[in-house]
Amino acid sequence: MLVLPSELTHKQATACLRMLIQGLPSQTGTAVVVDAVSLQRFDSSALSVLLEFRRASLKLGKAFEIRNLSSRLVDLARLYGVAELLLPSA
Repeated sequence: MLVLPSELTHKQATACLRMLIQGLPSQTGTAVVVDAVSLQRFDSSALSVLLEFRRASLKLGKAFEIRNLSSRLVDLARLYGVAELLLPSA
């Protein structure tokens, strides 16, 4: 499981995406799981990072799952119309 940092704004987006993509080879199962339990401070860049990482995961033939998203980030994903991409049950 890959873990998001406590802060993910425009300032950290590139480094966070790089870190997640570097972690892809360590994900040996059929799904890539990202844990957002630590994520406290974020902006819409967090959605961009998650969507880009989802694309990278799917390109490798892996399912994509996010756990422990805050209700604020879920609301932001709904506002931007991408909740169904990040949260299949949304």
